[in-house]
Amino acid sequence: MNQALRIIALGAVFSGSAFTPVAHAEGDSSPFSTSANVGLYSQYVFRGIGYTQENPAVQGGFDVSHESGLYLGIWGTNVSDAALNNAAGEIDIYGGYAGQVGDFGYDVGFLQFLFPGGEINGTKESYNTLELYAGVSWGPVGIKYSHTVTDYFGFNNKTFGQGRGGSSGSNYIEANVGYEFAPGWTAIAHAGRQHVENYNEYSFNDWKLGVAYAFGSGWEAGLAWVDTTADSDLYTVCDDNSHCKDTGKGKVLAHIKRTF
Repeated sequence: MNQALRIIALGAVFSGSAFTPVAHAEGDSSPFSTSANVGLYSQYVFRGIGYTQENPAVQGGFDVSHESGLYLGIWGTNVSDAALNNAAGEIDIYGGYAGQVGDFGYDVGFLQFLFPGGEINGTKESYNTLELYAGVSWGPVGIKYSHTVTDYFGFNNKTFGQGRGGSSGSNYIEANVGYEFAPGWTAIAHAGRQHVENYNEYSFNDWKLGVAYAFGSGWEAGLAWVDTTADSDLYTVCDDNSHCKDTGKGKVLAHIKRTF
């Protein structure tokens, strides 16, 4: 669920953890390559929604890719148990296949969201969610569609008690642009639409505008403005001390990250 934008030449565009293919060193005969990343963020934001009650987040991941285009990765972050009841954190496991046809890149795969200990209060329902996705890219522009094949983060009859059914079939469509306007400097733009099946009042649009700077040696820093149309009555979260946050309101997101 990492909202940091990354557009990759072979089309892998994640609003969650980002797969970054690594070039082989000259003379390296191994068909596999690896990459790791760790970063500090001013808060954890996924599709415009905050999940750490505006507190900082430490995030990191590890990826393995094959020269055929197959890849597999894992990514994690801390979360607030006010936003995600009882969750000790979030772990994402993802994999797929990325390739290129002419100037166009494509990427298809799965993304499994796991929340160890996460259980919606009073229901014993898990937030764990599985999405399938497909994305295409052309130059600095990427479009991606994600589709849940399980309930969407625990939305179902047990958690709402309203007889509207489950939320499998929820989807998210997004467009991303990353344009390098000066050496090391990249302008970022993102727009997305989250649809929650059978619970449309929880659906929303989100967008992001920002800039990132690559220092070299794998270091990157960024600053962005993120906002949504999420209903504040539905997306306001309170902790045990009755400190409440509108998780969908506009926010500044800053980060510093290193990729190895």
